[in-house]
Amino acid sequence: MDHRSIIEKINTHKKQPNLRFRLKRNTEKFTDLLFYMLFDIETPVAESLDALEKQFDELVDLACWESERPCKKVWENYVEKLPLVLESLNLDAEATVNCDPASLSIEEVYMAYPGFYAISVYRLAHELYKMGFPLVPRLMTEYAHRQTGVDINPGAQIGKSFHIDHGTGVVIGETAIIRNDVKIYQGVTLGGLFVAKKLQQTKRHPTIDNNVTIYANATILGGDTIIGANSVIGGNAWITASVPPNSTVFHKPEIKIKTLPHV
Repeated sequence: MDHRSIIEKINTHKKQPNLRFRLKRNTEKFTDLLFYMLFDIETPVAESLDALEKQFDELVDLACWESERPCKKVWENYVEKLPLVLESLNLDAEATVNCDPASLSIEEVYMAYPGFYAISVYRLAHELYKMGFPLVPRLMTEYAHRQTGVDINPGAQIGKSFHIDHGTGVVIGETAIIRNDVKIYQGVTLGGLFVAKKLQQTKRHPTIDNNVTIYANATILGGDTIIGANSVIGGNAWITASVPPNSTVFHKPEIKIKTLPHV
């Protein structure tokens, strides 16, 4: 096969007219500047907002494939939400300082905690998700996922003072609901009990009520599953049914003592 034929065949099979990976790169730049504008004392707010507006216009051109969708109106509405997002994220940072004895300062949380970074990007993406802005919110949270190992779908609903410790391997599905003052540890999955495309518009992921702690590698599945307030879910627990408030759920290990050496 000659060089020209190879090029023709590749072009024949490039079937997605809206697939521009520049959108992914530009979303990552947008996310970085958003994060720095909100937290970095040396990043000026006014100038950053101007730059972000220009970057957002580029995202609109790349992401809004349906001309009748009013994507250009999204930015003004989004900017109005940023003070509330920042207020909420500050509560998340304070929750981490108060929960984690290893934290030396709140500055450490903002700069060094992967769980906090993942929550920050989620909250920034969630506002765009609620406005129906296509694809960009998912690219934002996937960017955070790649950097932290924490996978939070931008559609999840998360309350105030949320703390993720360590973070690696955490998965929070699109229709999960997490109330206030919840703490979760590495490897926790809030997932769906069944996987089928026809369930797209249904609640597939669990609800976690106020003041719940979920320890490492616990798996909680199902849209009808509710973890009641003030409950503690132990590590490696597997839960597919609701748990009443004030409960403790744990995985009981099986211990066998050897009676003979090398057995």
